[in-house]
Amino acid sequence: MSQSRFEFYGEGLPGVDLSELRGRLIVIEGPDGVGRSTQVSMLKLWLESNGHAVLDTGMTRSALAGRGIKQAKTGITLGRISLTLFYATDFADRIENQMIPALRAGFIVLTDRYIYSLMARALVRGLDPEWVRSLYGLALKPDAVYYLRADTMSLIPRVLSSTTGFDYWESGMDMHLGEDLFDSFVSYQTRVLRVFDAMIDEYGFDVIDATESIDAIFRGLQRRIGRLLREK
Repeated sequence: MSQSRFEFYGEGLPGVDLSELRGRLIVIEGPDGVGRSTQVSMLKLWLESNGHAVLDTGMTRSALAGRGIKQAKTGITLGRISLTLFYATDFADRIENQMIPALRAGFIVLTDRYIYSLMARALVRGLDPEWVRSLYGLALKPDAVYYLRADTMSLIPRVLSSTTGFDYWESGMDMHLGEDLFDSFVSYQTRVLRVFDAMIDEYGFDVIDATESIDAIFRGLQRRIGRLLREK
């Protein structure tokens, strides 16, 4: 059996021959409002214009659980364990039925968030770290994780200028951290950033200053991904 660049974080998915995976798995991570989706869209166009086949994916896009998560989040009674398991199901479906087949076909898989956001959301809600890690043992270790980092106060204008504004769940209102969406958002995102920062060394994040302009961030990502794709 030929050597694979890929490995799972834990036991992985049964029946997957990692030596068959020929593509690249690239993750764009970061907190809510940091500009991940914008960069993923720009990178997809750039990669495709350079002849690469690209699959872009992200949270709540699975056929199995994506719609269910969105429906469940329209209420405010979803518990922290149910929320975590919903997202874990969504991820499991996407990695088995989207990401791994695309990697097997030689695609670049470009994902807007990965297990790190899911873990951070669970950890700040007080769930057991070992249990949370075990949920995502089926995840592949990516070729690269680009962490768009910005402090909480830098995120606020971006969220306010978006079409949705402050979101109940992305503000951590279920955790009762503040009197209103603004206070809760600041407290919740500060906690999430603290967890992300603790992951930098453990998971090998490549940290990018997300307070720079969209174009400057994009150019930095282009340079990094260009180097990655030139590696054997």
